Amino acid sequence: MQEKNAELTLVAIGASTGGPNALCELFSKIPVGLNAAYFIVQHLPIGFTKSLARRLDSLSALTVKEAEHGEKIKADYAYLAPDDYHLEVGLINNQLSIILQQSDSVNGVRPSVDVLMSSVAKVDYPKIGVIMTGMGSDGAKGMLELKKAGSMNIGESAESCVVYGMSKASYKLGAIDYEVPLNKIADYIVEALKKC
Repeated sequence: MQEKNAELTLVAIGASTGGPNALCELFSKIPVGLNAAYFIVQHLPIGFTKSLARRLDSLSALTVKEAEHGEKIKADYAYLAPDDYHLEVGLINNQLSIILQQSDSVNGVRPSVDVLMSSVAKVDYPKIGVIMTGMGSDGAKGMLELKKAGSMNIGESAESCVVYGMSKASYKLGAIDYEVPLNKIADYIVEALKKC
């Protein structure tokens, strides 16, 4: 029997160019107590994920950390994909857990937003997809998978993106429910979580 907290909502977030500052603004506005877990793929040069996790943690009411393979997923935690590892969500011993793996790069990157979002789409939990500023199209296919799996999806609009690439690609695929500027993304996430 799958152990499951039916109320836990999974929030998958992807960003690239301009993402660290955008994530800082986003996570400074998300409160605890909404029974959600957050997963972040941010394209970064090797060696920067630990410092980004610490920075986000210092700004956020949530606990933000680098994801560790096999750890049980908990509410009010945000898990950042570490250097050179794809971040997935899945069952380990019937518990919803972090899975880190080093299969081939996807869209030329590892970690890949598509890999994260595809894994979240496959588990039977309420879910929200968020795609933010960034070059290229990583995350667009994953956002579409999430939408088909019943997710509510938010894309950062061109007006606030440093590079309107990943969000634009998701929008063009029809994978975005709400396209909003950065300063409104947290509000949309919070409102969606209150309805989950």
